[in-house]
Amino acid sequence: MSLKAKIEAIVYAAEMPITLDQIVALLKDSASEGADLKSEVRAAVEELIADYSAEAHGIELRQIAGGYRMSTKPEQHDLVRSFAKSLKPPIRLSLQALETLAVIAYKQPVTVPEISEIRGVDSSGVIATLLDRKLITTSGRKDVIGRPILYKTTKEFLLRFGLKDVNELPSMEEFEKLVAESFQSDLLPTESQQPQEKSSLSVSDQAESSQAETKSA
Repeated sequence: MSLKAKIEAIVYAAEMPITLDQIVALLKDSASEGADLKSEVRAAVEELIADYSAEAHGIELRQIAGGYRMSTKPEQHDLVRSFAKSLKPPIRLSLQALETLAVIAYKQPVTVPEISEIRGVDSSGVIATLLDRKLITTSGRKDVIGRPILYKTTKEFLLRFGLKDVNELPSMEEFEKLVAESFQSDLLPTESQQPQEKSSLSVSDQAESSQAETKSA
């Protein structure tokens, strides 16, 4: 079996994104004497990425959250999403939680008071929900009076949105659309029927400077 075929099988079988070093460790026993295995693995991965980019394939090999993973191509998302939702319960979030997640994604690391200031409403209540869903995590404390807790997005967040890292985040407007499409049918019924908050999905205007700060950091 060729090296490329072995790597393809490993990536396909991996439940989570698998790193280059993990692949090398798995293949080291089958490496040729004196071979630069890591370079060969990297080259084979690049070949696989090119192979799967062809229109004949409905899936692609992508670098996501620090590793490599097989995923469906964007043009197949609607079809696969309907299938996937029949297999496991969706992540259920309110509009308030989605707005808060958007602010954290672009302003991170950020405190609850800062999130509330951007949204115009108290956001402390939805933080626990996002923590429970493992979409955000704590990132230490800010060095100001009271030392409030800082929050940032997680690897689960990257996996959910198919991002290599936070530098791949689209514009705020595009992200809001992505969030809406990803969670639209998963909104909590009781909250989705309530009147929309004044700040609802107008976060892009208020967080425009936050996005610039994040990219320049």
